[in-house]
Amino acid sequence: MVGMAGLEGVEQPGQRGGATAARWTPAADDEQALKALELFGNPAEEEVRLPSRPESAASARRLTQCVVIRQWGLGPQVAEHAVLLVSELVGNAVRHTGARVFGLRMLRRRGWIRVEVRDPSRGLPCLMPVHELDTSGRGLFLVDKLSDRWGVDLLPRGKTTWFEMRVSDH
Repeated sequence: MVGMAGLEGVEQPGQRGGATAARWTPAADDEQALKALELFGNPAEEEVRLPSRPESAASARRLTQCVVIRQWGLGPQVAEHAVLLVSELVGNAVRHTGARVFGLRMLRRRGWIRVEVRDPSRGLPCLMPVHELDTSGRGLFLVDKLSDRWGVDLLPRGKTTWFEMRVSDH
């Protein structure tokens, strides 16, 4: 099985400047996040379906930012990691499944958040070894390093790839 790739061109943790695509800038991003909520729905209320195209990663990031920061009131570090990991899961769903759409769902329970990306492929993602100079294939490596737990649930038609992160309840 081919390794599942990260988002090429997006800075990865450890590089100078951090993951700029995942940073929350309230004015412009907030407006775009609210537009994404209007267009697709709220993934914290029910699964939202997004077209399986590369530009949908930006919509998924905006939805994640909006839910994590505005709805759940969690901090910028949690939001930054959640947004980066959503990008990776969405990138894998778009690149490797041949699907027309994928689903995004976000759940919160005491001390945890869970983000799920559902697609119609039953092909399992594979965590590959990552080397310092690799320019792709870091997606699941990042999910493994930045989340507290992650996994894949096979469904009758497809799969759900998910990650969970511990959060402090205020």
